[in-house]
Amino acid sequence: MTVCLGKKPASWPGVTSCARSAASSSGAVTWKEPRAVCLDPGSEPADAESKPKWSSLTRSLSDRPVGQELQTMRTGQRQRLSTEEATRWADSFDVLLSHKCGVAAFRAFLKTEFSEENLEFWLACEEYKKTRSTAKLVSKAHRIFEEFVDVQAPREVNIDFQTREATRKNMEEPSLTCFDQAQGKVHSLMEKDSYPRFLRSKMYLDLLSQSQRRLS
Repeated sequence: MTVCLGKKPASWPGVTSCARSAASSSGAVTWKEPRAVCLDPGSEPADAESKPKWSSLTRSLSDRPVGQELQTMRTGQRQRLSTEEATRWADSFDVLLSHKCGVAAFRAFLKTEFSEENLEFWLACEEYKKTRSTAKLVSKAHRIFEEFVDVQAPREVNIDFQTREATRKNMEEPSLTCFDQAQGKVHSLMEKDSYPRFLRSKMYLDLLSQSQRRLS
């Protein structure tokens, strides 16, 4: 599939309206020729751009272009974002995080503010807590710490010194709860700072407008 840079074309055939509105609103610089790629959220995109994969925990989520992020699968069919679903994102930050399309739209917004590492860390922690293998638990914990928590980490999140050091100490004997304090701090930061701006953003308002027009 060809990847083009520059101004978005007037029409994006084969791409869901949810994807079109979010990509347009975020000022996305990438668009793809008319061949929809509808992916299961847990799968690796077949035509993902070649770039280093920082972590197997979140790469299937973070490496997708905005248009792909906002496409989901439900029983083999594309899922359109309804006005009711998009409106519910304003109910609470946790409601937004519970909706796949909501997470994708919020990620696209954070990318415009160069702060997507906060969401990626939160998602990595959620995935980490599903780990059942003790051996994998230790290696995953250290990867997350080195990628997000350590001083001058490649995608360092904004947490206080005490939280960072407490998490560092937890690395001595990693457990399923070793990132809870840091994850809570990052969740609170996004909820109080980025989330309200997202709800006021042109991206979110355009998503609502697009979904409402489909009903009229």
